[in-house]
Amino acid sequence: MAASPSPAGGGGAGAAHGSGPSSFAFDSGLEIKTRSVEQTLLPLVSQITTLINHKDNTKKSDKTLQAIQRVGQAVNLAVGRFVKVGEAIANENWDLKEEINIACIEAKQAGETIAALTDVSSLNRPESDGQITIFTDKTGVIKAARLLLSSVTRVLLLADRVVIKQIIRSRNKDLKDEKKKAKMAAARSVLEKCTMMLLTASKTCLRHPNCESAHKNKEGVFDRMKVALDKVIEIVTECKPNGESDISSISVFTGIKEFKMNIETLRENLCFQSKETLSAMLEALLERMEDFTDCAYTSHEHRERILELSAQARMELQQLVSVWIQAQSRKTKSIAEELELTILKISHNLNELKKELHSTAAQLAADLLKYHADHVVLKALKLTGVEGNLEGLAEYACKLSEQKERLVETCRLLRHVSGTEPLEITCLHAEETFQVTGQQIISAAETLTLHPSSKIAKENLDVFCEAWESQISDMSTLLREINDVFEGRRGEKYGYLSLPKPMKNSANLRSLKADKPDSEEQAKIAKLGLRLGLLTSDANCEIEKWEDQENEMVLYGRNMSSMAYSLYLFTRGEGPLKTYQDLIHQLEVFAEEGLKLASSVQAFSKQLKDDDKLMLLLEINKFVPLCHQLQTIIKTPLQNQVFLKVDKCITKARSMMAVLVQLLSLCYKLLKKCFEIHFEI
Repeated sequence: MAASPSPAGGGGAGAAHGSGPSSFAFDSGLEIKTRSVEQTLLPLVSQITTLINHKDNTKKSDKTLQAIQRVGQAVNLAVGRFVKVGEAIANENWDLKEEINIACIEAKQAGETIAALTDVSSLNRPESDGQITIFTDKTGVIKAARLLLSSVTRVLLLADRVVIKQIIRSRNKDLKDEKKKAKMAAARSVLEKCTMMLLTASKTCLRHPNCESAHKNKEGVFDRMKVALDKVIEIVTECKPNGESDISSISVFTGIKEFKMNIETLRENLCFQSKETLSAMLEALLERMEDFTDCAYTSHEHRERILELSAQARMELQQLVSVWIQAQSRKTKSIAEELELTILKISHNLNELKKELHSTAAQLAADLLKYHADHVVLKALKLTGVEGNLEGLAEYACKLSEQKERLVETCRLLRHVSGTEPLEITCLHAEETFQVTGQQIISAAETLTLHPSSKIAKENLDVFCEAWESQISDMSTLLREINDVFEGRRGEKYGYLSLPKPMKNSANLRSLKADKPDSEEQAKIAKLGLRLGLLTSDANCEIEKWEDQENEMVLYGRNMSSMAYSLYLFTRGEGPLKTYQDLIHQLEVFAEEGLKLASSVQAFSKQLKDDDKLMLLLEINKFVPLCHQLQTIIKTPLQNQVFLKVDKCITKARSMMAVLVQLLSLCYKLLKKCFEIHFEI
């Protein structure tokens, strides 16, 4: 990560800049444009000002001389460290390398000059006569100081430019990376929830400054926010702090997918893998499945079935290896057919294992969500708090800890069966949230129990309990999404983990009721959504055909498909869209994304010959008016006719998706044709 290096590890002794009428008014002639640069330079300015503001007519005791020399050496050493960091940044950024290196050389020379001029420890000795020092050449020190501050400032500003470029580059790229999008959504969720927690936890600390549990509560929030901010920095700069690596282990479903790919490769290449490698892969995979069999909450039936299928997988791999060895020496049709049969058998076994593991995790999660629906333990903790009941606190804190461990374990199993990387990240986020929030609730409850009449302590506990309840609700949505992926109702391309929030100052949104659809409206909406769900699947099929999944047209198409799927889930009373406001806001973004796609397709059409170009423009001319019509419907106020507006919007979105499918198909064919013509030439 290219962070602004600090040229001084701490302030020097002596007067601060402009400390009094007798002090030297040091002016570097620099215009410091950012506060970060100004703050970084302050220790260095302080040290240099100390040197320049010494009094020439004072007695030069050994102690004074040694102090001056120490400050000069400290400046030089700090500059040396600073230059090393600057040179490292230069080596990683070739476009700015020359500018940074020149500034680093100037800073180094200035630091060495200051060190030489402050080498005054021997001035009281006779042999020092004629030596040029800070006492004989103050102008030289001032020039060196100005050069030093100028060069250091240039390096800092260039380093800031590097960081800004990284942010801009990652902003353009992150939106295309589903995994990074999920990580950013998780980090943002933490920061949003922790903002209110930090407010009430800090107020509680101020109200009860001697309460240990209150301070523990606040520190826990700070730590969580710091981790989230580090995660944001990691995503933006593409660098892990201190060179750390991703320690999260591979999920079982990912392991099964990789193992199957290696086995199926044997159809084409019998020498692709060694039997030892395949055996090691299977053993590693079965070891990860111990998370299910060792889990105290897994039912006896599920555990036995998983162990049975695991033993069967080992036997079938042995059979595969036996046939594989024969196939390497005997190239006969019967051996080839037998190899194919053994590959199909082990693939079928792995599919059965996937079903059993998914069933185990999903059933555990569903049972747990039902159990937590009434939040009995949280209510009990609140009651014991306002009663000041320490015995009750101990009892219910123990129960909450047990629930926390069960939720954490369930999230761990859900991650294994989630089926996509973004959902894996969401499971990890849920696991961490339950782990941390559970302990914070207990600390907040302890504070309230010790101060039962404290309004702020009660409010603080309420905030942490709300965060827990919110995560339970998110887990319910997560389970539905995992089930959708497993059952093929959703492709592996996953987006919009955390939906954009509706603008608070939108008059159009204010005119809508924020309620969820009632049962009658939900039934009508469900009929509208069926066709939308099918069109989403069609669009995903077209998208999967493209070799270049980072093509701009594919990215916009995938975003629209993902949003359309959220609309479809809303029509079923599921998914992340909960209210009419959520729906309308999603439709606004959907229409905007459609216009971006149309612009991208139009740019592509300029590469085509006249006939092909005309064909594509005809499709665009169908698509763009639909986007504008949807925007018009969204902006038109329909007082007390919310359902009518939703009906029209979903119908228009459905028409857009139908044209989108045709548009993606045509673009794919024309792009392929362009490549073929280019290849022939």
